[in-house]
Amino acid sequence: MELGLFLMPSHPPERSLYDATQWDLEMIQYADTLGYQEAWIGEHFTAPWEPIPAPDLMIAQALTSTKQIKLAPGAHLLPYHHPVELAHRVAYLDHLSQGRLMLGVGAGGLLTDSETFGVDAAIGENRTMMSEALEIMLKLWNEKEPFQFEGAYWKANKIEGNPFASYHIYPYQQPHPPIGVTGLSPGSETLKTAGEKGFIPMSLGANNEYIAGHWKSVEEGAKRSGRTPSRSDWRITRDVFVADTDEEAIEGSLNSMMGRQHSEYWIPLFRSLRAVSVFKHEESVDESQITPEYVAKHNWFVGSPETVANKIVNLYETVGGFGALLVTGYDYSETPDIWKKSMRLLQEEVMPRVNHKIAKVKI
Repeated sequence: MELGLFLMPSHPPERSLYDATQWDLEMIQYADTLGYQEAWIGEHFTAPWEPIPAPDLMIAQALTSTKQIKLAPGAHLLPYHHPVELAHRVAYLDHLSQGRLMLGVGAGGLLTDSETFGVDAAIGENRTMMSEALEIMLKLWNEKEPFQFEGAYWKANKIEGNPFASYHIYPYQQPHPPIGVTGLSPGSETLKTAGEKGFIPMSLGANNEYIAGHWKSVEEGAKRSGRTPSRSDWRITRDVFVADTDEEAIEGSLNSMMGRQHSEYWIPLFRSLRAVSVFKHEESVDESQITPEYVAKHNWFVGSPETVANKIVNLYETVGGFGALLVTGYDYSETPDIWKKSMRLLQEEVMPRVNHKIAKVKI
């Protein structure tokens, strides 16, 4: 099992955009020195707790201060970009990365984002726009001959041009960087797309049983195109905090920024979306019981190295196996040492235990 970071990025609303970005860059740099495989950086437009609207700008900075870690927008929200422009930006950034870029794409889950851009998410317009935008981007990268495309939302032309002016920017990685697709809801249509297209499936979720159903969506999509998806490609994002003891880990997570983020943002957001059930470890649990203390106990991977390793292995067994764990990053810029210790213990103490244990698991 590989290890990576997933940065929403999460920051308290009072943090300046500059300071928030500096902390994210510091996390990415530290992950690189520890040997984390990858870091995915989110994109949002109307979320004060997730304030970064341009992950590619952060990636461009991180490339200059890292050596091995792969970097990816996680994800560019395709309904809110013109696909021709975004295809050029991604291809250019791929050259700057010299092969260290991956590409996350999504339809966007915040209604305030879609309302800001005039997209009707209530009828699924964001998903159909994502599909059309991705089709255009792939055509630009994959097809060498000129074409004209007229869709429901965008027009795009690959011009024949002349010796002095023509379409000329293709990705560094051929035919394009590895593409990941995020999914949250049961029966996720975006994860079905991942299966159908052979993209990297990425599960965002809270409890193990909820996430286990995501692979069914991947397999359903794969059947459409006759593919056989590999669980080794599957990324799962979870909240993790490791300390020397379980007690220290609870103090560093629940009573610090992880707990504050869930108390002031994450749980209230899901209540407003009427989706707080994603946190339940059993369906019979009353929604009023969903508190930061509840999710810390039932959903987070918090504890000593042995405790966290056992929780990761339990997830692996419950979902039937997966290839990479992406750890959600939080803003510990005021107490960086405890977060960096957690990152280090996870890589050096937890993952060796995990890989030793799962080597004996029959899936």
